[in-house]
Amino acid sequence: MTTFQDARAFLLKHRTDYDAAVKGFLWPDPVPFNWALDWFDAELARNPESKDRPALWIVDAGNNRETKFSFAALSRRSNQVANFLRAQGLKRGDHLLLLLGNVVPLWETMLAAMKLGVVVIPATTLLTPDELRDRLDRGKARAVVATQDQVAKLAGLGSDGLVRVVVGATAKQEGWLPFEDAANAPEPFTPDGPTKADDPMLLYFTSGTTAKPKLVRHSQRSYPVGHLTTMYWLGLQPGDIHLNISSPGWAKHAYSCFFAPWIAGATIFIVNQPRFEAKGLLSIIDRCGVTTLCAPPTVWRLFIQERLADFKVSLREVCGAGEPLNPEVIDQVRAAWGVTIRDGYGQTETTLLVGNSPGQTVKVGSMGRPMPGYRVRIADSDGNAVTEGEVTLVLGADRPAGLMQGYQGDDGKLSGADGDLYRSGDVVFADDEGYLTFVGRSDDVFKSSDYRISPFELESILLEHESVAEAAVVPSPDPIRLAIPKAYVLLVSGAERSAQTALSIFRHLHARLAPFKRIRRIELVTELPKTISGKIRRVQLRRLEHENDRGDPLRGKEFREEEFPELRKVRSAGS
Repeated sequence: MTTFQDARAFLLKHRTDYDAAVKGFLWPDPVPFNWALDWFDAELARNPESKDRPALWIVDAGNNRETKFSFAALSRRSNQVANFLRAQGLKRGDHLLLLLGNVVPLWETMLAAMKLGVVVIPATTLLTPDELRDRLDRGKARAVVATQDQVAKLAGLGSDGLVRVVVGATAKQEGWLPFEDAANAPEPFTPDGPTKADDPMLLYFTSGTTAKPKLVRHSQRSYPVGHLTTMYWLGLQPGDIHLNISSPGWAKHAYSCFFAPWIAGATIFIVNQPRFEAKGLLSIIDRCGVTTLCAPPTVWRLFIQERLADFKVSLREVCGAGEPLNPEVIDQVRAAWGVTIRDGYGQTETTLLVGNSPGQTVKVGSMGRPMPGYRVRIADSDGNAVTEGEVTLVLGADRPAGLMQGYQGDDGKLSGADGDLYRSGDVVFADDEGYLTFVGRSDDVFKSSDYRISPFELESILLEHESVAEAAVVPSPDPIRLAIPKAYVLLVSGAERSAQTALSIFRHLHARLAPFKRIRRIELVTELPKTISGKIRRVQLRRLEHENDRGDPLRGKEFREEEFPELRKVRSAGS
């Protein structure tokens, strides 16, 4: 029988031998296994070599405060949180909305929920009240753990029976329990029974091409065990100090701010900045001896605007994910630090499934090759193998442990990850050596500053404005964010294509959308390109943006968010 410990040891042994890793790796058998109890507590928190090592190291740059917790300390604290939540009536299978930033209670609550068998719904603190209502309602949340700044947004949301826990409250909040009371709970924790491999553990809301985000459900096996491949791609080893720049609430945070580092026995290193500042972050990376770093391309492009050689970093492995990096960024980092940025590819629905692993040849522009344990087929619409097509996973006996259980519908039923193949929706080109290069989404979802943006969702909000008749949202090239959301808007009869109209639409969007989804440019047009069946041809508008063709008859009057001083205060609160 292959155990989790066996699979981990095998990948660590072959961390630079891709061929051997792919040939010999076996996923652990799907037996009862609770990662928080059977790995974090039993191995990391009790092993003399690791128990006193920092498991979590948080640097708050705004006040120069540092916080460190050992594996043993987090084991005890998460036990207390588990007992505290159990005392509030939470039990195996209940759903908990987790609405925290990078604060220690986030990691304590995640571990506690796994021990209890409670299903966590991770959410970003940037969500609007309407988006939070959707998470509570469709996520069927039984409890919420949130910071004080989220309390007002949650007022009036959720059922009367919703257990509300607030972190860091400076005064009593009516109807809310202080998270700090968990420190009074007993330290010993006893589970109510064995944890099955297919017990649900995480429920992610992810952008898609429908009006509402899809619900992606992961099990007690798919992310805790599945992220063995993420550890392999990152090149993590026991004792590493690993920094991943990602916001809580997104799958990438779970990838390498939680599972992958602790699978390896590494320290999770977090830097909280009041506002992102590349030079300050680089100084901290230098001073604290960070050994492994994963950052989205947006951050890498900001890093190279500084004198990298001035920072005497201890980095051994550096990675990027989200979209391809341009060659000059990779070259400048290599010249300054002697390390090569390695790309990787995964989804909320999976763990890291394609990547450039340590020690392998990196082809600029390629996201690498399939990870050990993932049987990838590049397929056409009929499932046939092709050179350029959709990334699909072969299921059946080859089903990878890191694939979601499925998309959860309103009736609780799962779909999308059954049958013979899982279709990712991403199109790639495969070369003769098996390296994959990203081509684009099979739908129109795009990324901006590492956030996935659904045009359909933004267009739905635009259409609620009284002056908007039709709208199409496409990515517009941006030197820092790679792309920003731009809307081509056809107005209703009688509405003027004026700055005042654009400002009114911008204000409407600011009131309805979280900052990371913000539409930053609006072009008021007299027509939108359509197919013969009447569907808007976003592909044609994307081409206009990519080629920056201002002479095309489809072009209209463009207005940019930064042109309006009235929006400046709102902008400063976002990104």
